[in-house]
Amino acid sequence: MKLRGKPHPGDLEAMRHWFKSLEDCVNAVDFVAGRPLFAEDMLAFGTFSDFVAQRDDVEREQWRKVWPTIRRFHWRLADVKGVVSADRLSGTGLAVWDSDGFNEDGTRFDRRGRATVAFEREAVGEPWIAVHTHMSLFRGTPSVSHGKFSGPGG
Repeated sequence: MKLRGKPHPGDLEAMRHWFKSLEDCVNAVDFVAGRPLFAEDMLAFGTFSDFVAQRDDVEREQWRKVWPTIRRFHWRLADVKGVVSADRLSGTGLAVWDSDGFNEDGTRFDRRGRATVAFEREAVGEPWIAVHTHMSLFRGTPSVSHGKFSGPGG
């Protein structure tokens, strides 16, 4: 029984597209535009919460505490890795990001990290939707950024 193999190039490209779409939302601090990338009943781990269920809670407990405090968020899209189920309806993407964080005195620091995202979709060729995310900062990176930025996505 083959459960997974090397991802179909279109599936991996769709994962890269998902990561790029999230990057655009984070940089615009646009929570509204980010919501459709995630299932309503998603599960997450992150910097500020050990375990969060439901997209609205993830937005409140994670996104709203991070996105407005950072700048120049960028996934290393060429390095995205992924595994996809044999039926191509679920998969997992792994990516590394770079961003600017800010100390309390306003000085910038390198804010780098990594993510594992579990995806699902109804049919092959449709966009991936995140059902689980685990994002973590690299060791030694301050866990809080103190920037104060805003965007359109209230």
